[in-house]
Amino acid sequence: MTRISRRRVPGLAFASVAALTLVGCSTVASESGSADESGADAASGTSGAEQSWAADAPSLEGKTIGVAVVGTQHFWDREAFEGAVNEVERLGGTVITTDGGRDNTVHAENHDTFLTAGVDAVITILGDDAVEPKLKALQDADIPVFGVDHASDYVVNNTQSDSVIGGTQIGDVTADYFESQDITAPKIAVFNAFSETLSYCGDRYDAWRAELKKRLPDTEFLTPELAEQFSSPAEDTRQQTLSLLESHPEGTIDGIHVACWDQPAIGAVQAIEDSGRDDVVVTAFDAGPDTLEIQEEDGSPLVGNVAQQPRLIGTTSADNAARYLAGEDVEKDTYVETFPVLGQDGAATVYEQLGYDQ
Repeated sequence: MTRISRRRVPGLAFASVAALTLVGCSTVASESGSADESGADAASGTSGAEQSWAADAPSLEGKTIGVAVVGTQHFWDREAFEGAVNEVERLGGTVITTDGGRDNTVHAENHDTFLTAGVDAVITILGDDAVEPKLKALQDADIPVFGVDHASDYVVNNTQSDSVIGGTQIGDVTADYFESQDITAPKIAVFNAFSETLSYCGDRYDAWRAELKKRLPDTEFLTPELAEQFSSPAEDTRQQTLSLLESHPEGTIDGIHVACWDQPAIGAVQAIEDSGRDDVVVTAFDAGPDTLEIQEEDGSPLVGNVAQQPRLIGTTSADNAARYLAGEDVEKDTYVETFPVLGQDGAATVYEQLGYDQ
């Protein structure tokens, strides 16, 4: 019987590996040797620290696991996907994968593959409510589902960052920056497209806003809020930020915050630099290597972020699936540590800490 509780996984450094290539809604099956083979590092791309934490995960020998990802275009999604796939293979399992190409409808429909393939479990990575009927169908077919940043009544376990803690961290980072500049009443525009549709996005936004208001009560949140596109977010946000800056001259805006992720922040930074403005800064949430590198640049408008560990999140989800299939209790929620990132030095430190310099 599944135990309903919260589990936290300590932060572990890991090394990046090359991306797996998938196209559209294609499926790919692969199989590796048993979980106790000594070549796990080279075969799976997992680091020694990650393997040490996961060493007690049971074998998946003879098991087939479906792994569905909303898309692999973005670093976070790709890392979580690779973490799950590599760990299933390291544990001796066979993997069937689908890629939604950043289309939530395609991602949802891809889950039908697993109903006909006779998989033993499914790991579903991201996605919106469109996938819920498919998860229910899997549950009705007695196929257990494990979420990666996808909370649902139909998943056995959801592995994720704690979005409330992460949101509070970026609230503190934002306040720390403005206090360092003697700005006690910052005016901040927010890109916040997904708070209503994705619960973790709402949690991040609410916690950020509450912490910032607690630290700097006179903060002004500019209205209306902005909504970034799910596809091509950097270019869309660049265009919207250019318009925002045109309508807000110096003294009427101090910051731009991207509430749920940080790919749109790349576009916001480009727009600020293209406009020649040095009075507006950007904060965001995710801190992959691309945005950490931007934050490390001298004079970068990107001054704050929160780093997640998507590869470890995917790996942990696969470990939870292995434990559940072996008859062990699995908790309803597993949380993986996040790291606040303030300024240029903070970006350099976290970049090294998470192994992106390898």
